[in-house]
Amino acid sequence: MARVKTEIRDHVAHVTLTRGDKMNGVDFEMAESIVAAGDALIDNEDVRAVVLSGEGRAFCAGLDVQSFAVLASQDPEARIMPRMGGRNTNLFQEVAMVWRRVPVPVIAALHGVAFGAGFQLALGADVRIAHPETKMAVMEMKWGLVPDMSGMVLMPEVMRSDVIRRMTYTAEPVLATKGIEWGFVTELSDDPLAAAQGLAAQIAGKSPSATRAAKRLIAFAESGAGEDAVLLEESREQAALVGGKDQLEVITANMQKRAPKFG
Repeated sequence: MARVKTEIRDHVAHVTLTRGDKMNGVDFEMAESIVAAGDALIDNEDVRAVVLSGEGRAFCAGLDVQSFAVLASQDPEARIMPRMGGRNTNLFQEVAMVWRRVPVPVIAALHGVAFGAGFQLALGADVRIAHPETKMAVMEMKWGLVPDMSGMVLMPEVMRSDVIRRMTYTAEPVLATKGIEWGFVTELSDDPLAAAQGLAAQIAGKSPSATRAAKRLIAFAESGAGEDAVLLEESREQAALVGGKDQLEVITANMQKRAPKFG
């Protein structure tokens, strides 16, 4: 049975976790499917935004408990330590990191729960829109483990150190309303999927080249490259956009008071 479904409509890729009967728990097959779904979008020039969501009662309840048994029955180091070909991640780390590699904005629509693997998957998105009653947790300590799905790369980007430590040490779920205060939820909505789709449609109406440049530039600015390098990269990205076909279409559309039409 398919674990992930992707539909592309009006330049927006709708990526849905489809293991709703298991609250979209991540087993090896789902991990592979999520990474494959992200990989398939990296070189798709038609896509301008992505909406990431889950079917059923939850966005993602975390790692499927049976996956622990699989790991325990093998040599954990042999399963966890090898990197995927050409990447700096293993399979489960890439579940979240692949969405950073997708060159367009990714918006996660969160409902029910986003625990463990689901929490880290959500952090891989650019924006997180959650129902106020969504429960979120760094769940690994419940199983005597540490976050290992790129959480230690992604959490420091949006969360204070004390928040990371509290959530990691306790595995205690918190509501999305607390996530707003603690920095890992972007906004709340009673219908997060509709809100995510609306935001994606808005982004899809902007200059595709400028949006991709913006995602690259933000990632570079957050990389710790330093002030001089970031200022130079700003100029480099801007110089590549000025006078380009997308930028000229934006200017023309603004002058004519119409929506731009990009090729």
